[in-house]
Amino acid sequence: MTDTPLAIIGAGLAGLTAARIAYEAGIRPQVLEASDRIGGRIDSIRGSDGQIVGDLGPTWVWPPFQPGVPRWLERLGLGTFEQYDSGEAVLDGFAERPVCQPLPGQYGMARIAAGPGSLVDAMAAELPDDAIQTGHAVNAVRHHDDGRLRIEAAGREPLIAERVLIAAPLRIVAERIQLPADIGAPLQDMLRAMPTWMAAQAKAVIRYPRPFWRESGLSGRIASRLGPLFEAHDHTSLDGEAALFGFVATPPVQRGAETLRKAIIDQLTRCLGPQAAAPTDVVIRDWADAPWICADADRHGPPEHPRVGPERLRSAHLDGRLWFCGAETAAQSPGLIEGALLAGEAAAQAAVQRLQGAA
Repeated sequence: MTDTPLAIIGAGLAGLTAARIAYEAGIRPQVLEASDRIGGRIDSIRGSDGQIVGDLGPTWVWPPFQPGVPRWLERLGLGTFEQYDSGEAVLDGFAERPVCQPLPGQYGMARIAAGPGSLVDAMAAELPDDAIQTGHAVNAVRHHDDGRLRIEAAGREPLIAERVLIAAPLRIVAERIQLPADIGAPLQDMLRAMPTWMAAQAKAVIRYPRPFWRESGLSGRIASRLGPLFEAHDHTSLDGEAALFGFVATPPVQRGAETLRKAIIDQLTRCLGPQAAAPTDVVIRDWADAPWICADADRHGPPEHPRVGPERLRSAHLDGRLWFCGAETAAQSPGLIEGALLAGEAAAQAAVQRLQGAA
């Protein structure tokens, strides 16, 4: 067995934010991540030089309405740029042929200049090399005989922690991690009831040699009743790496990779013209296949956006030993990038205060 003052379960953005807050306060955290990479729902396409050229998870932030985002971006030395939305959109399936017309934009929508993956990189960069262990799926949190908590994970010896932050999706926690019985049935019900934002969604990034749609006076935005992309947008990077991205409407059981790839190209060709038939790359990320992101309840239930949950989700449990801090627990922007930043920050500050008070 190994000991740590603070264990964090999950190395998505919330978990990494919590780890950074703790480390800056002089507390060395131990982060356990079930998958073989960090970032959680933030996943990136990188070019040959390692630079991020596409986002397979969340893309947008809204700085005018999400004060936590610019505060953290400034702290990390990262900037934003406006989502490209100049020109006409394409309505697909609303008439016999696709129709081009303006659509209202969404004020304040922006992209992180180096991609959301740069948030993950920046958070992790300040942590000790051995602070994060990937490939260790936590299956139980139990009471240890001295009052601390015992974390059991596949492939490693138990970890004994003074305080524990669980930064995983709440439904995943309810389905996959055994918690002490005194956590209580009502709280378990709250965990199961909270949908994981975009968990069963698939996202496609389609790269091109240049953003040809802009040359035709199109924004790259598509709204479709036919699919397989029900919504698409310009995804060209700040450095000019041309791309579109879209959300896949096809149900998870019908997302065969090659069939879906061809259908996406056919749709883009129908909507944007023959140049769309020759992408340099099509990358599809099906989050419904991510076992530590998408819970069974998310995969088989209707898509839902998490609402701000009960305060109990943000409170200390087990006599101040445990907090939940996945993005869906946030009191603002639950499930979104800002939600992950704020949830990880708040839980870590609470745990640090307890640890320092007990010292």
